[in-house]
Amino acid sequence: MPGRIWPQPDGEPVSCREKLEILNENYDELRHVMQDAFEDAVLMGVDEAHLRKLFAELAAGLRTPK
Repeated sequence: MPGRIWPQPDGEPVSCREKLEILNENYDELRHVMQDAFEDAVLMGVDEAHLRKLFAELAAGLRTPK
């Protein structure tokens, strides 16, 4: 998505082209992996709503690097 905005802690968007390229590539790769995992789980009979909850919990549990 070319119009995706990546805000910094101060609210200003990241503007460095190289950083934006990496951020967008990472986002697209993660979306693809999550979509594949989602489809696999649903095909194996996992409840879609529960799976979405698990994915949200996974994202919420990410830790900030120190």
